[in-house]
This record gives sequence, C-alpha cells and structure tokens, in this order.
Amino acid sequence: MIALGGNALLRRGEPLTADNQRHNVKAAALALAPLARDNELIISHGNGPQVGLLALQGLAYKPGESYPLDILDAETEGMIGYLIEQELTNLLPPEKRCATLLTQIEVDPNDPAFKQPAKPIGPLYSEADARKLAQERNWTVAPDTSGYRRVVASPRPQRILELSVIELLVNHRVVVICAGGGGIPVIRRSDGGLVGIEAVIDKDFASALLAKSLHADALLMLTDVNAVYQHWNAPGARALRRITPQALTGFSFAAGSMRPKVQAGIEFVAQTGGIAGIGKLEDAQAILRGEAGTVIAQDTRPILWWDK
Repeated sequence: MIALGGNALLRRGEPLTADNQRHNVKAAALALAPLARDNELIISHGNGPQVGLLALQGLAYKPGESYPLDILDAETEGMIGYLIEQELTNLLPPEKRCATLLTQIEVDPNDPAFKQPAKPIGPLYSEADARKLAQERNWTVAPDTSGYRRVVASPRPQRILELSVIELLVNHRVVVICAGGGGIPVIRRSDGGLVGIEAVIDKDFASALLAKSLHADALLMLTDVNAVYQHWNAPGARALRRITPQALTGFSFAAGSMRPKVQAGIEFVAQTGGIAGIGKLEDAQAILRGEAGTVIAQDTRPILWWDK
C-alpha cells in the first residue's frame, strides 16, 4: 500500500498548474513502476492543494451554490487518479493493468472532530476577510501562520465501502488507485442510505485502514521529507531509522504534518505485524529494503538507531 503525500505530487511553492502536476506525477510513476511490476500494489494520494483550489474557485458562486467538500473530494480523486493511472500505464507492460476507483469511506456522524474542526483547507485570509466569509458561508476559521484559514472536520475513517471491488481488482493483479485524498466522506442515514458530508478524512489514516483491511504486507507513506525526525527543523535534529511502534509512541510530532503519518504507521504495524515506512518518494524501493527513510516494524532487530 503506497500513500503519496500531496507534497510528493506538487512541490512546495509550485503553482498548481496542470503541467506542474503532470510533471510531478510522471516522476512519481517512475518511482512506483518497479514496485508495480513485481507486487500487488494499491496507491492512494493526497489532494489538499487541489481541494483548496476548487474551494477557492467556489467563492465565485453565491453562498449556498458552491459545491460541498464531498463532491470536491470526488472531483480531485478522479483528476489525480487519472494522471497517475495514465503515467503509470505508460511505463508498465501491457499485461499489467491500472484502474482508478472513486472510493466512499464511511465516518461516524458523532465523531468528536465534527464539534472541533481543525483541518485547514484553502488559502490564507486576513482576519477581517476570514470572519466575513465565515459569516456568509457558515465556515469555521482559525489562525494559521500569518493569517486565517478555513478549518473543517477530519473524522476517523470507519469503513471502506468499495473494499470488495478493490479486493477483486487486486486479486486480478490490477494496480488500484483509490482512497485519494482520504476518500469521499459519507455517513449512514437512519434509513440505511448514504449521504456525503462536509469533511476531509486524513489520507494516511484512510490508507492505513485500507492496508489493514486488505492484509497488506507493507504501508509506505511517501512525501518530500527523507525520514521522521526528532526535533525536526531544530538544532540537533536526528532521523529515526528503524523503530518499533512501542518505542515510537514516546516521541511527539507536529499535528498538521508528521503526526498522522506516524500514528497511522504505528496502528498498522501494531495491528498487522507488517511494516510501515515513511520517507521520500524516490526512495520507495530502498525504504522497503530498510535502507532509507524511517521503518516502523515489530521484530527482533535493534529497536532504534539514529542517523545524523
């Protein structure tokens, strides 16, 4: 199970153009093609910048006319999946097929996240503009670096509704691109039907749930950082290279960046006995071999070593 971070698909500071995204997806496909040739592979991806752009475009609509987040999630899942599928197919032999699957993921409508929205999306605003938009569009806004941003609920994923379809495709050795952006968040109505909800599911938690449900051997969360660091971006920062879930729980990480990846990795390894890796996209094969990134594993090898 490969989870591609949003920063692996769009470099920091790059304009969100179609050309830039295709260029970066080509690089991602080059890194993933060797794994796809030799393994049963499932790929998920981030969509934060893309959803933010669509939400920004939605401001051109009158309040109440812009598309809700579940539809924006579906749009970006299809768009990014199309690019990944096409570029990967161009590199694989004809017998190795790829498919993109829009993926609904059920969440609990009573999840505490709905009472405390904290996931930032979209651009920065001045405080005055943010307060005005919040009143007009029933948004929740919060301080973020030098301004304010919209924040939405990020509930934990509970159930992947297309799981049987994904299993069917994987069993036929199809490379499946699914659960993009954490999947499309839906809740169960009282009559048993489904309906989308305004939320953003964390992509790493959704990927971990999918990996556990499919009994995957490994979960790789690939981004633009080469490993998990203690004291990131500070003097004396050191990379964690190999560590057990139990030992990793003793460290703290930034809530909006590395913490979800670490927590997802801990849960996957603790519940399955597989391995989880976090590191750079181009190091995907080396991470699987234990030669790069951070590897979370339950085994008898050294619990932890440091790398300067």
